Amino acid sequence: MTQRLRVRAVEIIYLQMVSRGSEREGRRRDMASSCMPFQLKCSALKKKPSISENIYYLKNSLSSAFMNKIQPFMMGKMEQVIPMKIDVSKTFKNTSDKVLDFLVDSMFEFVDQEYLPSQSNFRPVDELGGVVAVTSSIRGKIPDDFPEGVYIRNGPNPLFGGFKSTRSVFGRSSHIWVEGEGMLHALYFSRDGDVSDGGWTVRYNNRHVETETFKLEKQRNKPSFLPAIGGDSPAILAAYLLNLLRFGKVNKYYSNTNVFEHSGKFYSVAENHIPQEIDIITLETLGNWDFSGAWNRPFTSHAKRAPGSEELVIHGFDAVKPYMEIGIISADGKELIHKVDLKLSRSSFFHELGTTERYNVLMDFPLTFDINRLVNGGPLLEYNHEGYARIGVMPRYGDADSIRWFKVEPNCTFHIINSFEDGDEVVVWGCKALDSIIPGPDMASTQFGWLPRKFRPTSPSKENDHDTISSVDDGNLFSHAYEWRLNMQSGEVSERYLTGKRFCMDFPMINGAFSGVKNRYGYAQVVDSVASSASGMLKYNGLAKLHFEEPADVSLRSEGQLEEAIKVETHMFKENNFCTGASFVPKQGGFEEDDGWLITFVHNEVTNISHVYVIETKKFSNEPVAKITLPCRVPYGFHGAFMPISSPTYD
Repeated sequence: MTQRLRVRAVEIIYLQMVSRGSEREGRRRDMASSCMPFQLKCSALKKKPSISENIYYLKNSLSSAFMNKIQPFMMGKMEQVIPMKIDVSKTFKNTSDKVLDFLVDSMFEFVDQEYLPSQSNFRPVDELGGVVAVTSSIRGKIPDDFPEGVYIRNGPNPLFGGFKSTRSVFGRSSHIWVEGEGMLHALYFSRDGDVSDGGWTVRYNNRHVETETFKLEKQRNKPSFLPAIGGDSPAILAAYLLNLLRFGKVNKYYSNTNVFEHSGKFYSVAENHIPQEIDIITLETLGNWDFSGAWNRPFTSHAKRAPGSEELVIHGFDAVKPYMEIGIISADGKELIHKVDLKLSRSSFFHELGTTERYNVLMDFPLTFDINRLVNGGPLLEYNHEGYARIGVMPRYGDADSIRWFKVEPNCTFHIINSFEDGDEVVVWGCKALDSIIPGPDMASTQFGWLPRKFRPTSPSKENDHDTISSVDDGNLFSHAYEWRLNMQSGEVSERYLTGKRFCMDFPMINGAFSGVKNRYGYAQVVDSVASSASGMLKYNGLAKLHFEEPADVSLRSEGQLEEAIKVETHMFKENNFCTGASFVPKQGGFEEDDGWLITFVHNEVTNISHVYVIETKKFSNEPVAKITLPCRVPYGFHGAFMPISSPTYD
């Protein structure tokens, strides 16, 4: 978050907190209106609020318990912490780090968030410290026409043993499951091996993404940032302000969600910060990518290359205005050539945009960040079932006024399978759920507060068949393949489930050459609803291949609600085996869209051994053509990608 936005965020939070405190006390203190509420940058005030008055309002806006704890030592330090005239920029610069650290250490206790036995593979692992050859552990054979390159996946790998919560007089704040420092897991395929191994050498490595905040906490050698998303609103507000004062940042920069390439360079990213450039061979973090400050806000985890162009379309949302901006990066990656505020009235958790040959596709759904809601005692991040949902279609270089908005049924869709133009219509395929998996279970208290309905397993005999859902909330957190058709002439919208609700799936992927244009095939990870409910975390026990131009088998279409469903093939793993980071690898010299393989990390929870599977997409239900055993456990994570690189070298 930029300095200007940080200042504005502090103003919003602090002024509203103090305003609430003054409203509760009302006229008990007949203080001059020019001094109430306590102002940031208040050098123009005619009457200076006294230290005792500042304490009084801080007390009533945060917590009386806080003052009972802090008064014995706070009074002697108060003039250093809250000067009579507060200028935000001077406060960030001049407030004593030692005093602030003393306050945090005295008032906040960091507590480990426990992992259930069924969550064992969400635990972090150590860095290997270098590349390890795994060629000898291959079962099967790497195909001759498999491309050289790097299969890389990102995911959370929290420092200091796992996620943390804090306990304090403000209440409790906690990390949510999508947080945690990013770790890259990479598998390198090169043709410099022995003939007996098919000429292949395969190596593995892992390494943390070393963001600014990663380096800061590593240097301190202890948890330092207070969790600032989950928990009690007073504790989140306190964490928000104290993190800003101590580090100039609301929260840590995780860079744990995705990896992408642009103009020959490679980047790690999470949408709470800008990307970090990485050395794809060593996994070293090389620095931030912000175009010399031209992009000064968070950056999407799913940048999209514009069809017919090498330009990159990006977006970024924030909790303060402007809530959402769209940007376009030049083909050479050196310049931000377009940037526009979408002028949204709320801060939507806008995870992925779509592109077509002429348009950008915007998903504005009612999962929102709201600082005002937080200040008033609600959650910072919340899905509003009564909120509106809409999809916007915007010309590539358009502005807010050029967006054509289409109202759609309320839902929460994080991932787009593809979007394209079809005559007068813009078609959007995505993985739609009826509730949000984020922020997720309250890991600091009980894992299962949300499970009785929204994340409940269906019939064990049909663990991925949601046709038997009986309660209105059952299974709402599971997503299904879905289609929106937006008519640019009439303004009409048609919607349908592509596979009915028989298959729960997410983390979709396609042949990247067809991004933004009409395609025939898509792929996704299949949710194991029973295992997911047992652990309180999503687990994927298979892969699906979607045939968009073929109908489902007659036996399925006869079930009624699946009359218009498309054909789905599945590749299911053995019991207690789960995948993450699946990616499509196109075949060298392939002629058809589905010429290639899916590659994915798979973990066996019984043996506690991790593998990489290579699955031929034209023989999708067959056994993997290759299984590669890895030298260490690979925790479950998020998105993966295959980066073709000719003859990678390892110095």
